Amino acid sequence: MEKRFQPYTRLAAIVFLVVGCLWVLRPFLPAVLFACAITISSWQLYLRLLNRMNGHRTLAATVMTVSLVLVIILPLALVTWNVADNAGNVYRALRDALASGTMVAPDWLRGIPIVGETVYNYLQNLISSREQLIDTAKRLVEPARHFLLGGGLVLGSGVAQVSLAAFVSFFLYRDGHTLLKALSIGMDKIMGEHAPDVADTVSRTVRGVMYGLLGTALAQAFVAAVGFMIAGVPAVALLAVATFLFSLIPVGPPLIWGGAAIWLFYQGSTGWAIFMAVWGVFLISGVDNVVKPVLISRGSSLPFLLVLLGVLGGVIAFGFVGLFIGPTLLAVALGLLRNWTNVNPVTPHRPGHEQGEAAP
Repeated sequence: MEKRFQPYTRLAAIVFLVVGCLWVLRPFLPAVLFACAITISSWQLYLRLLNRMNGHRTLAATVMTVSLVLVIILPLALVTWNVADNAGNVYRALRDALASGTMVAPDWLRGIPIVGETVYNYLQNLISSREQLIDTAKRLVEPARHFLLGGGLVLGSGVAQVSLAAFVSFFLYRDGHTLLKALSIGMDKIMGEHAPDVADTVSRTVRGVMYGLLGTALAQAFVAAVGFMIAGVPAVALLAVATFLFSLIPVGPPLIWGGAAIWLFYQGSTGWAIFMAVWGVFLISGVDNVVKPVLISRGSSLPFLLVLLGVLGGVIAFGFVGLFIGPTLLAVALGLLRNWTNVNPVTPHRPGHEQGEAAP
């Protein structure tokens, strides 16, 4: 009887141990998953850097981590600080304008076809009536406060999570070869001959999704920066960084170039505002329809619906880094499902790769 129940008691102990470890790591799980995705997608770059540094793993891991800080964390912190600072400036400007009675509806509203005159008259009447303006402000201040507070918390938590991910990635780079050997042995014991195919599927999928998200974000940021410079929009670098971050969110870039177009209208540059709107629709947002499918398809042909659900669900589940984690997890699950059902067989594992040189 004791031998009969021994396998079940071992399984229960293992499950209890795994659940306990996940419970302890639960606050840090998003950062750890993000660090794993970054490490996998940049492992080949780390290997080349390691070769140039004559095998000094600590030094190579330090260089990769510092690069991650400069490329992701510093721009994210800069955008967070500027959003908070500009929000305070806008609030003070509106407060002073209301107190002095100098606020007027912009004249460019009249130039909008069909609805321009109606919108202009409504805003002018609203501004001229202090009681009606105060009543409207009271109705809008609470939703606006929640929106700004939520956005600030997301960006602030994003800085903290990415900083922790950079810290974790240092150890993943430095000890990656040891972890690879341990994972290989474990997967061989669990999956047998299918372990190399599964590892290859996971590696290719993670790289494809990360390249697709980051590559599209960089392309949209570059195209947006060119458009901002041509139209004469100020703070081009900040807006380009904001476009990079918002491009990770579905329909995110229009919030940036649309705001720039509205600012140009408000400044009286109607022609440049129209140019900015056209540039945004056909070039900035158009990049997403061209670059992302090409890059993602190299690793995993993830349907748009899964990308959308992965991004939205990832943000809800993991916060800011869920922008990357959500689509990556869904892509890995879809790739493994295709592999196991032979719907879309993966490329056979090439046994010529040595254990220490293969991508994780």
